[in-house]
Amino acid sequence: MRTNIIRRENLMVSYDVVNGWTVVEVDGEVDTHTVPMIREGVIKLLDEGHHHFVLDLGFVTFMDSMGLGVIVAITKRVREHDGSLRIASVSGRILRILDLSGMRESYEIYPSTAEATQSVPSPGSLAHWPHPSSG
Repeated sequence: MRTNIIRRENLMVSYDVVNGWTVVEVDGEVDTHTVPMIREGVIKLLDEGHHHFVLDLGFVTFMDSMGLGVIVAITKRVREHDGSLRIASVSGRILRILDLSGMRESYEIYPSTAEATQSVPSPGSLAHWPHPSSG
């Protein structure tokens, strides 16, 4: 059952738990105005015991450098909890931003949340972040 975390005029963030993964769906603009809300929403989920995340960016209409920064900040927090983070449903425009920033190689990116949640999470998968594991 999808649960809303944030509901504002230009942003909605909700989550659902699928196969051990907390799928956080972001819908709207990810910029300097919305990033603090997204970060706090994920921190709240971490505090509630969620440690393995799929960040669904399929409905993100705009992302600036602050959006990239929040992904890094979330990753650091998840890593502190021995958790996992995958990114799913990325549009070509957002994928290009991840490419230009050099962040694409640091994350597991899936075409859909169904594919991202197909296997159960494994603790410590971010141990080598920001460098991809060699195994």
